[in-house]
Amino acid sequence: MDNIAGQKSSLTWVVHISVFLLVALWLFPTVGLFVSSFRTTDQIVTGGWWKSLFPSEQNLTIRANSPESQVEIDGLYVIQGNLFDNDQDYEVLVWGTSSRAIDAYTPDQTAELSKGGTITVTQGGQYRLENTEPFSGSRGQRIFVTAITPPEFTLNNYKTVLFTGAASESMGSAFINTLTVTIPATIIPILVAAFAAYALAWMDFPGRALLIAFVVGLLVVPLQLALIPLLKLHLAIGIGKGYLGVWMAHTGFGLPLAIYLLRNYMVGLPKDIIENARVDGATDFQIFVKLILPLSFPALASFAIFQFLWTWNDLLVAKVFLIDATGQTTVMTNRIVEMLGTRGGNWEILATAAFVSISVPLVVFFALQKYLVRGLLAGSVK
Repeated sequence: MDNIAGQKSSLTWVVHISVFLLVALWLFPTVGLFVSSFRTTDQIVTGGWWKSLFPSEQNLTIRANSPESQVEIDGLYVIQGNLFDNDQDYEVLVWGTSSRAIDAYTPDQTAELSKGGTITVTQGGQYRLENTEPFSGSRGQRIFVTAITPPEFTLNNYKTVLFTGAASESMGSAFINTLTVTIPATIIPILVAAFAAYALAWMDFPGRALLIAFVVGLLVVPLQLALIPLLKLHLAIGIGKGYLGVWMAHTGFGLPLAIYLLRNYMVGLPKDIIENARVDGATDFQIFVKLILPLSFPALASFAIFQFLWTWNDLLVAKVFLIDATGQTTVMTNRIVEMLGTRGGNWEILATAAFVSISVPLVVFFALQKYLVRGLLAGSVK
């Protein structure tokens, strides 16, 4: 009875729950990466991103003002200040003057310093060092604090990722390099595949069926199998160390899917339109440009999304064909790998770099996802 027209299946709720879980599994790491990109190192170490909107308990090491700032008050040499910025609402729980006993004192207690004098820290972070003799040294006293800290977000991570360092080593430079690789590597295979797909769909010539079978067969060839032979060919003809080589590599690896997808779409277009155009004297090129291309926009957009996402997120092809010891042509995926080696403990920097890398694919996908669905379904139903 569940299959009677007009009645909903009893398994509808299973589908809804499954879709919800899939969306949640996809959004959970993306939202976490986005939130973490705005957090400080201390905030990330303290807890997960889901705790970012709530106060957290942190262990901090802060130096008091240097002895140069001391003043003499009533015969005592005094150094005073605040452990935190004035606009931050921190609450000191315990504190200490040694890393071996960071919880030796509570707020408002006074501790004896090893080099003479005393220090007092209040609950709000105010501290006061006093001594009958002048404080010496060039650095301030270290104070170990366990405090309740308010939520904190910053844009400094993005400034560090995009603009810090040499121009050839910044993520901003890698962002431009990735665009330089991705845009031509998306446009070139679309142009070539569109012509090939039209020929395989609507032009009669000997061996057409074999060519279609050959294209389908190329879809199952592993990319890794062709890397070394193709690199040797590129080096032999002089295009193996620059953008041209990586453009041609991405074009070659993307063409089988592009031709297959576009041919399946074009062969499903109304035959009467093309025959009427031929009766009216239109050439194949005119039919292709004025009829086929406009009608095939969903399929073209569908492949463009696939190709753009693949080339943008690619590391292997860029590593092999974009050989550059100076870092002038390093793409974002490779830059993130390098940052894992040099800044493996800076999780906030890595999270920011990763989110910068996925931001453009997210925009492209959400902007063109309706064409993706239409293009993928094309030719599946007559």
